[in-house]
Amino acid sequence: MTINSYLTFNGNCREAMEFYQKCLGGDLIFQTIGESPMSEKIPDTMKDYILNATLTNGSLILMGSDMGGDQRLIKGTSVSLMLNCTSAAEINNCYEALSMGGQRNNSLEDTFWGALFGDLTDKYGNHWLLHFDQGKAIK
Repeated sequence: MTINSYLTFNGNCREAMEFYQKCLGGDLIFQTIGESPMSEKIPDTMKDYILNATLTNGSLILMGSDMGGDQRLIKGTSVSLMLNCTSAAEINNCYEALSMGGQRNNSLEDTFWGALFGDLTDKYGNHWLLHFDQGKAIK
């Protein structure tokens, strides 16, 4: 069993997911509303909205959509994206990339449990926890 993070956006899903792809690498697939069976029931102004996006890089799967419904999205702190990295270089690169245009909450630092750890809020308001277990470093 796995769990995937699924992010909802207000019309900027494509932009956000392309940003995440630049930061994290991997393959990105989009399906617009216009390409779906829902197309006939949706106003033309929404045809380019993203029905589903999937970013895949190894075991990392990040999903997103513009389909937030009629309710205004309220960004909160109850959901974070935990990124488990495999090297110090990887965690540093991801931290630098994801924090561009956002807020660095806690810089990467060595922890008492033997990890390099930090967190940030990206420019889309999503909270990221970055973790690298230094005891399991790839040699």
